[in-house]
Amino acid sequence: MTRLKGPDLLALGFMTFALFLGAGNIIFPPSAGMAAGENLWAAALGFLLTGVGLPLLTVVALARVGGGMANLTAPLGRKAGTLFAVAVYLAIGPLFATPRTAVVSFEMGVAPFSGNSDLALMIYSVAYFAVVLFLSLNPGQLVDRIGKYITPVLLAALLVLGGAALLAPAGEIGQSSADYQDMPLIQGFLQGYLTMDTLGALVFGIVIATAIRGRGVSDSRLVTRYSVIAGLIAAAGLSLVYLSLFYLGATSQGIAGDAQNGVQILTAYVQFTFGTPGSLLLAVVITLACLTTAVGLLTACGEYFSELLPVSYRKVVLAFGLFSLLVSNQGLSQLISVSVPVLVGLYPLAIVLIGLSLLSRFWNSASRVFIPVMLVTLLFGLADAISAAGFKALLPGFLAQLPLANEGLGWVVPVALTLLLAAALDQLRGEAQAEAC
Repeated sequence: MTRLKGPDLLALGFMTFALFLGAGNIIFPPSAGMAAGENLWAAALGFLLTGVGLPLLTVVALARVGGGMANLTAPLGRKAGTLFAVAVYLAIGPLFATPRTAVVSFEMGVAPFSGNSDLALMIYSVAYFAVVLFLSLNPGQLVDRIGKYITPVLLAALLVLGGAALLAPAGEIGQSSADYQDMPLIQGFLQGYLTMDTLGALVFGIVIATAIRGRGVSDSRLVTRYSVIAGLIAAAGLSLVYLSLFYLGATSQGIAGDAQNGVQILTAYVQFTFGTPGSLLLAVVITLACLTTAVGLLTACGEYFSELLPVSYRKVVLAFGLFSLLVSNQGLSQLISVSVPVLVGLYPLAIVLIGLSLLSRFWNSASRVFIPVMLVTLLFGLADAISAAGFKALLPGFLAQLPLANEGLGWVVPVALTLLLAAALDQLRGEAQAEAC
């Protein structure tokens, strides 16, 4: 039986860390930290739950079922599982995550020197996606080779940045904004949605499992164990990055109080602390990191949709790349504001799906539990999404009275009650099912 040694596990953990470390991991913690102010650590804890804990659980859940999203959604039925997978791929692909890589790298690497104009963004995004499309249409081993050089450089840059944030903060911890004064943990929890890492884990989980099997590991229990170890290494790295960036944001109100997003906060801090040379180095590193992330996302979407539809991989990549180009020209703040309602509606489905999968040993029939619980999650998640989009008046009045409804978590109690009822019915019908089998 093949087993992985320490260096192999460490390399696997770094690979997992590199998969998750993208634009969202860098830009959202500083803005959340600035808004949290004196409630910094409570908000950071909430952020870690969705930004680190959920992706880790997703990796574990996928490893247990063999690494593929199709296996994870099997109890829902083929059609429902496919619809969920399509929604996830579109969210992490052309609708939000892929365009965001272009805008983040522009605002951090180009805008400080060219100005944040629409024309500059358009010129940059055209050049950016030309490179992304070239690499995605001719992947070969190029992305892996780039990753071997980018990841260590990015880690080094983040260590310097995180160390500077802790040892040389730009100022004192500022005041909390209104949203973070009453329930900072929940606000941080919701901000963690924006990293999209849980959705990304649904796609990357099979990559991790495949990498383990590629080393000759065939025992399913070992695949699960090694996936957990890799996830823990990645989680530790991401936690350190998040906490340092939270602190950076919380202590930067004096130099970036008018910033509209995390990119502007980071740019202001790096310029304040390191000057122009530091800004140039950070710009190059972030641009390359975003570029490889975009190539990975676009490639994953191309492979999935070319198998799902009678369309070639090349056509899917070209179509999604051009669409991402158009979306990216909406600007980062606009892109974030549009993505929030979608993520508020989609994330509960991912959270509940992962939880049900991890508890699968307790169900006599997974479908009996999965289908009603996921259906209720969908309905109440959509209600929270509509509310987050600013159309709260269109919803029935009783929804606003649900616990945590004002915080965008109105789905929690209805889903919990549905789970209890479905689990009880599953247990009552379990013996009849066993006889039928």
